[in-house]
Amino acid sequence: MHSAKLVDSLSNAGDRLVIIDFYSPGCGGCKALHPKICQLAESDPDSIFLKVNYEELKTMCHDLHIHVLPFFRFYRGAQGKLCSFSCTNATINKFKDALTRHGSEWCSLGPAKGLDESELLALASIGLLSRNSSLDSQQRFEEFVLYV
Repeated sequence: MHSAKLVDSLSNAGDRLVIIDFYSPGCGGCKALHPKICQLAESDPDSIFLKVNYEELKTMCHDLHIHVLPFFRFYRGAQGKLCSFSCTNATINKFKDALTRHGSEWCSLGPAKGLDESELLALASIGLLSRNSSLDSQQRFEEFVLYV
């Protein structure tokens, strides 16, 4: 699997809400928050929840300006990135509020935007994007791993 799968997932999501959970297996806050995020994912089957392991994709996360964990980004359709924030168990309402605000059904005009152009350029400049990548499966949770 390759980091380009993230780009493919966002491009192929259409108008579905995509929530990316940047986490680290050794992060206490990430571990504590994980069960609540899973519950919220189960209550919102129309959204796509993706997990990105910070430890395995540090270069990509750095280029996407992810410097604190757990960190979340919400994307949808032609609008691309809707919001991004860090939250913990104590501030889980940030996540719930964003899910409520952006989780309602709607249709956008145009293809799914995915990552911002500056984010795509940053990933391309360090060789993390492949033009020949494709989405193998559409699981509720996907793990992104960079193999070198």
